Amino acid sequence: MKYVSVRVQGRVQGVGFRYFTQHAAMSHNITGWVKNEDDGAVSLEAYGEDNNINRFLEEIKKGPTRFAKVSEMDVNKLSGDPEYSSFDVKY
Repeated sequence: MKYVSVRVQGRVQGVGFRYFTQHAAMSHNITGWVKNEDDGAVSLEAYGEDNNINRFLEEIKKGPTRFAKVSEMDVNKLSGDPEYSSFDVKY
């Protein structure tokens, strides 16, 4: 299992990025959360099988629409076994 925190920068707010991320996570059996940050970035934590996390991250790099643009994505491995039961959009 793989547990990561991700910070995504670019044009990622106001373009459906959080809901795209939630949908991608659910389709890859990933649990965790995603939220907008005050500085315009999007942060998330994701937990799942290694291969699923890798495919999920590749999908996130592409973004949801032609209006979104990921310019930078920082991924950090976390330790532990989080108790997430779903993938939630935080407000």
